[in-house]
Amino acid sequence: MIPFLDLITINAKYKKELKDACARVIDSGWYIMGNELTQFEIEFAAYCGANHAIGVANGLDALILTIRAWKELGKLKAGDEVIVQANTYIASVLAITENNLVPVLVEPNPVTYNLDPEIVRKAITPKTKLILPVHLYGQISPMQEIMRIAAEFNLLVLEDCAQSHGAEIDGKRAGNWGDAAGFSFYPGKNLGALGDAGAITTNDDELAQTLKALRNYGSHKKYENLYRGVNSRLDEIQAAMLRVKLVHLEFETSRRQQIAQKYRADITNPLITLPLVTDELAHVWHLFVVRCEQREALQKYLAALGIQTLIHYPIPPHKQQAYTEYQSHFLPITELIHQHVLSIPLDPTMSNEAIEQVINALNGFNA
Repeated sequence: MIPFLDLITINAKYKKELKDACARVIDSGWYIMGNELTQFEIEFAAYCGANHAIGVANGLDALILTIRAWKELGKLKAGDEVIVQANTYIASVLAITENNLVPVLVEPNPVTYNLDPEIVRKAITPKTKLILPVHLYGQISPMQEIMRIAAEFNLLVLEDCAQSHGAEIDGKRAGNWGDAAGFSFYPGKNLGALGDAGAITTNDDELAQTLKALRNYGSHKKYENLYRGVNSRLDEIQAAMLRVKLVHLEFETSRRQQIAQKYRADITNPLITLPLVTDELAHVWHLFVVRCEQREALQKYLAALGIQTLIHYPIPPHKQQAYTEYQSHFLPITELIHQHVLSIPLDPTMSNEAIEQVINALNGFNA
């Protein structure tokens, strides 16, 4: 069996370091908002090239709280429009509606799956106040063009970096392009905790201070509350786990890129469409997503050969029961993508033999 992602083997490589980090937290007697969180925030901000990183409970909270902070600072208000690609995971949209803003769902670039700057430009109205580019599957969005549009129309930019830790354009990493960025450290991410965790990066000092209060009951000082905040704090144990894994992220990213290059070079079946890469360093391959018109047959065929695959994502947000008001939206590119995409195994611990098995299996598929 070739698993889609073998978290046991991935984490086993760092077993002693992770246990030592866990013991360090236990022995410290300080389990929330302590030194491990402070050090991780410093280290992760430096990794992204940003001035600030603010640890929160999960990736969804990272997006929700950033938008909430801008509302508190008077930069956004209920009813403002947010442009986001329609083929994203529902969390990107939930963050918008949770703050009573309006998602403007636009078609993605059909080959990169990310925002198309020209479509963004056409979607801007007087109510548009924020662009939310999702660096989907691990490839950073065309941020130079997006930032130029944002500057032209005086719009905020919130990067959704849940799948793009370390992706870069011209040496500038995801999380350091927009006004702020939200990260997820869900265990299956390229930088994964051993539980839920998230962070926000920004170069805006005022935003960072507002977020630090909002995540901690709205408190900037113990027992004094500036805002009606929430409890969304990155635990000390998870921060310690992430500090261990951050050290190894570059190596794991390099291995992911090697596997992806092998797939792209050797998978030649004309029934299977491979992902387009705009820049080798711009893609960190959180997922290797192929497209096939006979997706169900392909997935069953691979399963019979012992190759596990997943679908990211079978139903787009505008077709979910949670968003019935958007179900009439005409988004044919998005819907076609969701009908055809299939994620194949891409795991930094995969053996060369397993990689060859996946390649041979895909090349042998004949609907």
